[in-house]
Amino acid sequence: MGFEPTRAEHNGLAVHRLNHSATSSCVTIGRHLCSSSSVLNLRLNMVDSQYYLPNKIAVAALDCSEAFRLLSPQEKMYAHYLSQAAWYGGLAVLLQTSPESADIFVLLQRIFRKQTPAQLEQVATATGLSSEEYQAFLVYAAGLYANMGNYKSFGDTKFIPNLPKDKLTALVKASQAFQDQPTEMEALWDSCSCLLYSLEDRQKQLGLGDKGITTYFSGNCSLEDAELAQRFLDSKKLSAYNTRLFKRDNGGKACYEVRLASAVQKDCAVEGECESCCGSFKFEDKEFTVKRGDYAPLMEKVCSYLQQAQGFAANENQRKMLEEYSRSFTFGSVEAHKKGSRYWIKDKGPIVESYLGFIESYRDPFGSRGEFEGFIAVVNKAMSERFAKLVSSAEVLLPELPWPREFEKDTFLKPDFTSLDVLTFAGSGIPAGINIPNYDDIRQSEGFKNVSLGNVLAVAYNTQKEKQTFLQEEDKDLFIKWKGPSFEVQVGLHELLGHGSGKLFVQDDMGKFNFDQNKVTNPETGELVSSWYRGSETWDSKFSTIASSYEECRAECVGLYLCLIKQVLSIFGHEGQDAEDVVYVNWLGMVQAGLLGLEFYTAESKSWRQAHMQARFVILRVLLEAGEGLVGLEEVTCPKGKPDARITLDRSKIHTVGKNAINRFLCKLQVLKSTADVEGGRALYERYSTVDDSGPHNFVRLRDTVLLRKDARKMFVQANTRVNGDSVELVEYEASPAGLIRSFTERFQDDPEQLETDLLELCKRDAPCWC
Repeated sequence: MGFEPTRAEHNGLAVHRLNHSATSSCVTIGRHLCSSSSVLNLRLNMVDSQYYLPNKIAVAALDCSEAFRLLSPQEKMYAHYLSQAAWYGGLAVLLQTSPESADIFVLLQRIFRKQTPAQLEQVATATGLSSEEYQAFLVYAAGLYANMGNYKSFGDTKFIPNLPKDKLTALVKASQAFQDQPTEMEALWDSCSCLLYSLEDRQKQLGLGDKGITTYFSGNCSLEDAELAQRFLDSKKLSAYNTRLFKRDNGGKACYEVRLASAVQKDCAVEGECESCCGSFKFEDKEFTVKRGDYAPLMEKVCSYLQQAQGFAANENQRKMLEEYSRSFTFGSVEAHKKGSRYWIKDKGPIVESYLGFIESYRDPFGSRGEFEGFIAVVNKAMSERFAKLVSSAEVLLPELPWPREFEKDTFLKPDFTSLDVLTFAGSGIPAGINIPNYDDIRQSEGFKNVSLGNVLAVAYNTQKEKQTFLQEEDKDLFIKWKGPSFEVQVGLHELLGHGSGKLFVQDDMGKFNFDQNKVTNPETGELVSSWYRGSETWDSKFSTIASSYEECRAECVGLYLCLIKQVLSIFGHEGQDAEDVVYVNWLGMVQAGLLGLEFYTAESKSWRQAHMQARFVILRVLLEAGEGLVGLEEVTCPKGKPDARITLDRSKIHTVGKNAINRFLCKLQVLKSTADVEGGRALYERYSTVDDSGPHNFVRLRDTVLLRKDARKMFVQANTRVNGDSVELVEYEASPAGLIRSFTERFQDDPEQLETDLLELCKRDAPCWC
């Protein structure tokens, strides 16, 4: 599970079509907003601006040069080969995002491998593009690379080039790549140019069925198909993490193909299996086929690099970890990945930390399938000491959480908690902190690790006063001063004691319970616990579509609740008034994030597109509901007639009204999770997730205001590593769209033409499935 900064912490500049700058003098107008034509025009433009990346989008370089310099030659080789495995595996995200993403990626790679952004600019000028139009193209290309697809990793909305299609067509055809291979490039452009610009309603966001686009499921799949497939997978004790589902018609009868990500395409049994998980099966009067071979050429590259990394592993745990990962990606075995994860947990305090696989399920509309990601990072020893102190205090802090002892894990398995400087993070986006593995059975009984990504945190939050939207003027300087330190505290608590806390009540296949069903009572009802997880059921498989956001909400609440304890703040070096300011800014930041979360709500489908931001909106609703003047939220208008909003937080009531509200809500969240009460959990969470115009706050109208004031999310440029004889060099790039583009065109040096051919073949093979 990853911790994502809000856009306020991780932002760039406003969309260039609109002037979103705040003014300091605003007039409160309650629920009656100005309805002038200027406001209406702004809102019409705002609808379009959601689907462009602004020319002035912020780009930051992830600096890891000093950390890399301090590595030994063996550690540098280890990091290099793991990075290669992560980058090649990360290309699977293109195929997990949209039907056209891989085609667009190959188009851009071919153009920029032949001409650098600076060289292509001369062609653009000669072709008739303005400097702004060429910059828009560079920003689009950088955005596709940064998100590993043409949908935003944070929010799942599509973005398209902010220049006319005929201008981009002319540039593509004037490029050296097109001149060298006109037939191939013409076919490639024709294959993706329509979808590249299309903003039909269903294509505006990711989703299942008529709610959006997904390539985790074929285009004819519905929620009912996803539920059926989950029941089938549960019956076969198969995880959905590394699968996709394809539905086909066979003589009027629906047939389903479950495809496993693997290098091999044969469906034979692998070592450790009594029989192959592959084959054809009847289930609920439907035909299911389980096959291997999804992303096969990519998984083959991953395995090759993992095997090379083994030769530079520091210890036996690392070697066995990589061996099991390789086996997992070779045969499509989640069980092998789980074994590798067990070795990973045992590898305490490595200098080079890493984890890769099909991990987070945020972007699967059903919430069960994992997107590929891989990170390689170097330990920041100074910062890690603080987190080590937090780990040492965990057993004292856990009893402070508001649920009965029986709802907490029997034993707290002290994890590694390290601060890392990221060398490589391959996937659709980069979080600020991670708590993994996500396998419930391992987390509950064997442990996990926490990591805070220090060089991400260093550039994630914004220090520009004018960018602190919806805050009172008197709060802005304090917010800028303490946002970084408070965010560090929240990440630590969120990952370690948020995701790391709480017990799931389970009855295994042998009928054995991990709790006393004759004694444990539900604190919400006072009655004996009457529901639990059975057999192969997991948190993700039971709570499916709400699982990710619900769990992020629980972890965020733990952070808010435990940051009130002086001992916690002392661990992070905050005492006295400074400690109180950290608490205030942490809570104020959560309230602000809840309002900003409305950007990630789709009104037409009444659905949320981002798990963390939905979670923060839910917390805002809980704190508003607490009343007693704890949180204020009012609509205002500025002198120029632009709608705005102001949030207030009464710091004198955080430790009383606020703490009590989070106490009650957090206990409910945990009890419903522990007892596998899907019906109760869904009812509670969906109630607080509702965006409507009734009640004291018109959240529908506030969403419009948030969209008018939104900023683009920052993009990161990452370094490459390159073997030069017996040493490894770090190749860094400038913090700009051009630098980001160059980092990708120089990243895949191992037969790039074959790689691009493989991606196009994979794309072409499944093209009929998305219709």
